[in-house]
Formats: sequence, C-alpha cells, structure tokens
Amino acid sequence: MKPGNQPAQPASQFQSVKDLEANAKSRMEKVIADFQHEMSTIRTGRASVNLLDGIMVEAYGSPMPINHVATLHVPEPSLITVQPYDMSQIGPIEKAIRASDLGLNPSNDGKLIRVPIPMLTEERRKEMVKRLHHMAEEHRVAVRNIRRDSNDQCKKMLKDKLISE
Repeated sequence: MKPGNQPAQPASQFQSVKDLEANAKSRMEKVIADFQHEMSTIRTGRASVNLLDGIMVEAYGSPMPINHVATLHVPEPSLITVQPYDMSQIGPIEKAIRASDLGLNPSNDGKLIRVPIPMLTEERRKEMVKRLHHMAEEHRVAVRNIRRDSNDQCKKMLKDKLISE
C-alpha cells in the first residue's frame, strides 16, 4: 500500500476533535511504520533477512513470499542462508533471488542456498541515498496529506456546527 492512500473518513463520523486527532495520529503512525519497513529492505552491505522480504517465489503454481517457502538465517554479517522447507523448491528460490533487483548472486549446494552480501560500491551508495531521499519525500507528503485532510475535516465540523471554537 502506498503511504497515505487510506481514505479520509467523513467529518460526520467523528464526534469530537479528539476522535479526529486520534484518527489522524493512527494514520500517521501507519505511514511511519511503512517507512521504517521500507528502510529495512534497503541493502546496506550488512546481511539482514529483511533484504529478501519483497522476493516472490513461483512455488506450487503460484507466487509466494520467500519466507513462506524457506527459513532465512544470518549466520555471518555478510551472509544470508536460505533453507527451503521442500527441497524441490531450491531451484525456483535461487532463480527468484537472482531475478530480484538487489544484485545478489546466490550459490546452491543442494540443501542450502548461500547468499553473500557484497560490500557497497560508491555508485551503489549514491543510488541508495537517492532512493532513501525519494522514499522519505513520499512519506513526508503522505503525512502532510493526512494533516491537510484532518484540518479540512475539522473546518467542516466547525462549519456544520458539530464543534465550536
């Protein structure tokens, strides 16, 4: 879900400014949680199982998240190991990791897939910074939109005489 794409509730649904404020706060907290989750999926040169969260594996005839078909571990700071629940899925899992836009090169020993995390290059660092700036701006805009919606709803409640100044 894109940040801030939650529809604003109609002003008549809120009984008080506190309800309106609580709704805006919970929506903003969801945007912040989404931003934190997106930041955890960025490759920083250090291994994290969150790196592989967005990878979908074609398993049993339908796409499934990688963590539904395998166990992910980080035994070393620069290595992720992927152990499939079903060994027949080792090929599709390896293929999905290679096809991802993370630039990872997994190796398969028949039972386990080892995914070494290479050190960041200067070019990759700059690309990562640009991506982070873009993500941060998207989420800032989402928070601004929520604040604007809340202000508009508050003004509508004032106009409809549901609240007083």
